[in-house]
Amino acid sequence: MTRLIDGKAIAADLRARVAEAVAELADRDISPGLATVLVGDDPASRVYVRNKIRMCAEVGIRSIEHAPDADISEGELLDLVDRLNADPDVDGILVQLPLPAGVDSARVTEAIDPVKDVDGFHTTNAGRLSAGLDAMVPCTPAGCMILLRSVCPDPTGKRAIVVGRSNIVGKPVAQLLLAAHCTVTIAHSRTVDLDERCREADIVIAAVGRAEMIKGGWIGPGATVIDVGINRIEGADGKGRLVGDVEFETAKEVAGAITPVPGGVGPMTIACLLRNTAIAACRRRGMDPPEAVRLS
Repeated sequence: MTRLIDGKAIAADLRARVAEAVAELADRDISPGLATVLVGDDPASRVYVRNKIRMCAEVGIRSIEHAPDADISEGELLDLVDRLNADPDVDGILVQLPLPAGVDSARVTEAIDPVKDVDGFHTTNAGRLSAGLDAMVPCTPAGCMILLRSVCPDPTGKRAIVVGRSNIVGKPVAQLLLAAHCTVTIAHSRTVDLDERCREADIVIAAVGRAEMIKGGWIGPGATVIDVGINRIEGADGKGRLVGDVEFETAKEVAGAITPVPGGVGPMTIACLLRNTAIAACRRRGMDPPEAVRLS
């Protein structure tokens, strides 16, 4: 019988552990602070940042909010990042993407102090992760690994395929799988015989960004499927609904375990952001993070 991986419950457990770690830091007079920078009034970004702020309050992390107008210049935004880098009350900096046209997102990301880069997007953190060194791990890939280990505590020797090659999810999650001693294939929409490559895998990480591209018949019997995709499509009734990159209804008939969309990977991203903020607060002070937020 296929096991449904409950991302909501696992994220709630991680948030509880972050709250425990933050309380432990408070006993040492340390109060982790996360600065969020939301440029403009994009509705989806505003909702996402609001959820981050709410969950910061839930676990005891201070939220420091900046909401510049959409017409802010790149230079002014870089100046704001510089001020946050220098602010001793700020442990983590999150610049919500996408940024308005005319602002170079890569340049802004690179301006963030790697120690405060709680998104894990800075090339210093990406390079350290690739080299197998201690790094700030991007939130969604970290969440994928937590979900995977909830059903497969030791993935050593497993064959894993990552469908998607983005710098935000595909490449870093492949590095994490390698660190967990998996045999890893990175594939994408142009991979020849993608269906066969997926059938060979014990673990399928779907992060290609195409609605239900990976069919149920591509999943090997008993495989673990982690679906990162969030795609809105129109149902037969004319109403919009969210689906993943995997054809869930057919895949769940053969998979050993699978994440739903919504309710799978999505809740883990913010929970891992909170975890990264607590870890950043410790690293800035030369401390090991509390046991509650240490993950293998």
